[in-house]
Amino acid sequence: MPRAQLKFWGVRGSTPTPVISNLKCGGNTSCVEVRTSTGESVIFDAGSGIRNLGQQLLQEAAGAPIDVKIFLTHFHWDHIQGIPFFAPLYGPKNRVAFHSSKKALPLIETLEGQMAQPYFPVSFSQVSSKRDFNEIEENEVVTVGNLKIHAFPLHHPQGAAGYRIEADGAVIVYATDYEHGNENLDATLRDYAAGADILICDSQYTPAEYETHRGWGHSTWENATRVAKDAGAKQLVLFHHDPEHDDDTMYNIAWDASRVWENTIAAYEGCSIDL
Repeated sequence: MPRAQLKFWGVRGSTPTPVISNLKCGGNTSCVEVRTSTGESVIFDAGSGIRNLGQQLLQEAAGAPIDVKIFLTHFHWDHIQGIPFFAPLYGPKNRVAFHSSKKALPLIETLEGQMAQPYFPVSFSQVSSKRDFNEIEENEVVTVGNLKIHAFPLHHPQGAAGYRIEADGAVIVYATDYEHGNENLDATLRDYAAGADILICDSQYTPAEYETHRGWGHSTWENATRVAKDAGAKQLVLFHHDPEHDDDTMYNIAWDASRVWENTIAAYEGCSIDL
């Protein structure tokens, strides 16, 4: 029995890209699941990838109640756009707990806003599942099964949170949607990523692309390798792929990155890692 199981349901940044040239990596936006040693589902971000995850959870439950925890890094569209299509949200026997950083926008009001008229035909207050809303204080540790989850700030327009997930000695760090260059927050990321078994890191741009995207809130594969090296991470997973990066481009990016930090892969939908 693994201490935790990591699975990628959405790896794309900015907007879904349902095109043939992206099928190997996948075109759904950010959604990562960690299963506890007892099978509980803990979800990080709710981009379009969460729709398929919801269908999987319904199939596994076979009519039994579903209890899931969703941790949001921030409220930009590509990280919450799957919530209205997350099927367990509509089951009256189910419970869905949402978590976000206390430093972010108000959690309930923000999630209600994206499903308000005229944006969606069902309001957030009308869904039938039981819902909990938790805003995480700085230095607070949230425990789910055998997982201990720490939130930390990242440098991103309007702010974002990263998460360090500890599972009986195994460590996953989820650090998407951040831009390097803020000295204090760069140091914070390295502190939280120290000794990680898996570092999932924003790497939307190539170094050449970054020159015309400074201030957009995203980083490069080159910077991701530096973070992995400084933090002593065992494996680096490149994440939040640019919509313009097709499978061939992602293969080349992963190859370039692995020449700098050997144990590097590009995240792809369906990828599952046991710890």
